[in-house]
Amino acid sequence: MALVLTEEQTMLRDMAKDFFTEQVPVTNLRKLRDEEDDLGYDKEVWQQIVELGFAGILIPEEHGGTGFGPMGLGIVMTEAGRTLAASPLYSTAVLGAGLIMAAGSEGQKNDLLPKIASGELLTALALEETNHHNPANVAMAAEKSGDGYKLSGEKKFVIDGHIADKLIVVARTSGAAGDTQGLSMFLVDADVKGVSVTRTHMVDSRNAAIVSLDGVEVSADDALGGIGAAYPELENVLDLGRACIAAEMLGGAEAVFDTTLEYLKERKQFGVIIGTFQALKHRAAEMFCEVEICRSVVLEALSALDERRNDVPAVTSLAKARVGEAARLITNEGVQMHGGIGMTDAVDMGLYLKRARVQAQMLGDSNFHRARYADLGGY
Repeated sequence: MALVLTEEQTMLRDMAKDFFTEQVPVTNLRKLRDEEDDLGYDKEVWQQIVELGFAGILIPEEHGGTGFGPMGLGIVMTEAGRTLAASPLYSTAVLGAGLIMAAGSEGQKNDLLPKIASGELLTALALEETNHHNPANVAMAAEKSGDGYKLSGEKKFVIDGHIADKLIVVARTSGAAGDTQGLSMFLVDADVKGVSVTRTHMVDSRNAAIVSLDGVEVSADDALGGIGAAYPELENVLDLGRACIAAEMLGGAEAVFDTTLEYLKERKQFGVIIGTFQALKHRAAEMFCEVEICRSVVLEALSALDERRNDVPAVTSLAKARVGEAARLITNEGVQMHGGIGMTDAVDMGLYLKRARVQAQMLGDSNFHRARYADLGGY
């Protein structure tokens, strides 16, 4: 398809851009960081996001959403990335809503999706157990207990885990760590007996958590999808998450490039505008090219998801790997071309750099996705 937005998508982009620029500028993240906010996000901002329909952008209208699909969601994530907006949008509206839509029963969809769209329910995906992303490397046991299961183990890097009302826990009902067979997903209330959530502060001033489950009882009705057969649906939604985090990284890279370009046009050294220096022109040109390439691969990944194409895994891995590498380069250049002040907290370059480093690790770094892309291609 042509890598351009439709009129409706352009209107959504403009609305999202105006909202995040005016209502959730970078100063919002600074405030949350400096005040060491207990939640890590602004409840009033989240309510505005909900009222604009962004929380239900993936959810069909019959369940209270707007049904804009993956492309619409990616457009909103890009604009959120431009201002480093902190909210439960990714953990709840992308991963949570995506998994419930993909694997949930009709009863679960009817119960949970309207609550997500209305902002009433926050979710978090409890998947990772090691320091490196590998969705099949799950060892947490889900042992048969009466008519249900008993969950025991620990999950790391649970995005927004400390504010979630419901956890989507990936556990193993059979097999061993590394097997794609035998994985199951369960909906677990965050406040039930046996669940312990420890908030962790990440380098980008955003939120993750360590979630421990000690003999947590769940019923068969709490299973999300088929027992022992969760991997295909999990991977599909992880690809959605990868495309959306790539879109958010794209927004950050765009903001860094725009800010750096303005600085190069204004900053004088020895009485000369530094943007006239040939070496800096070359570096700025490379940043521009990287942003354009990233925009293309992100749009291609979101288009593939929208169209449910067979190459979704490959193009989402391509986007995640390519944008992760470009974001590292662009944020490094942004800091360096701001000179000494770029190393201080007086400007926002460091905030974008830290965020890009965390985003690059989420749902697989560039090495993970290069290897995955190669495997999918038969290499």
